[in-house]
Amino acid sequence: MYKYILESAGNINWMAIFALLTFFTIFLMSIWLVFRDSKEYIQKMEHLPLEDDATESTYS
Repeated sequence: MYKYILESAGNINWMAIFALLTFFTIFLMSIWLVFRDSKEYIQKMEHLPLEDDATESTYS
């Protein structure tokens, strides 16, 4: 059934191009956001799980 629907849709190469452009846009935005962060922020987040002053929760 889907085969006939896609055949009747005609040339759908624009869907593949749109998906590729969307992927590269999101990928480049994520790379840009990573390199935009300051070194101090990255070091703070890097050592956050190792800090001792965080309160520990106990599960009963």
